[in-house]
Amino acid sequence: MPERILIVEDEDKIAEVLRDYLLPHGFGVHRLSRGDEVDAWMREHGADLVLLDLMLPGCSGLDVCRSLRQHSRAAIVMVTARVEEIDRLLGLELGADDYICKPFSPREVVARVKAVLRRTQGRDLPPEHELVLDDAGWRALLGGRDLGLTAVEYQLLKVMAAQPGRIFSRDQLMDAMYRDTRVVSDRTVDSHIKKLRRKVADVSPEREIIHSVYGVGYKFEWSGNT
Repeated sequence: MPERILIVEDEDKIAEVLRDYLLPHGFGVHRLSRGDEVDAWMREHGADLVLLDLMLPGCSGLDVCRSLRQHSRAAIVMVTARVEEIDRLLGLELGADDYICKPFSPREVVARVKAVLRRTQGRDLPPEHELVLDDAGWRALLGGRDLGLTAVEYQLLKVMAAQPGRIFSRDQLMDAMYRDTRVVSDRTVDSHIKKLRRKVADVSPEREIIHSVYGVGYKFEWSGNT
């Protein structure tokens, strides 16, 4: 079965060029032109990768990316002419896998799509009934049981769970924890990670979902008995 690419682009010419370059490489391609169409379409059909424009009618690419990360395993490549948004696109809040700046070479897009798919194939999120993140209530449920996280611990878990297998440095995690300019140390991250692990163990002793990567940082990886 061909890998499926969803193009979300409101400019017809750009969408046609992307489609015409992707199809000869064996991809299945579908196109949507509005941001507010994406969530429902993905829930019904799914895709392996979403090429997502930043500026869309109905709903911005940022909001679409944030919504998809709550339920979809698809890789997300943002397409933008706004260079100042790049850090945010790839950042901890949204969890995009890559970005492409306009104007772009269609051949480069194909190469980046292939590279992202290679990198993200096999990426697995835990089943929805096992880990549920409730943004409205800032609650994380594991196996139906509330972990009792603080706001900072919830944010840490959400950031890492959005991109399983990705290694986050302590600096990146500090940026996720504190949106202001306060100065905190690496040990602060370690302390919060330790508390988060303890709360996971209290609810599900067989689970280890936050892993240390020596000399680098931490990653979320679903392991343990199912």
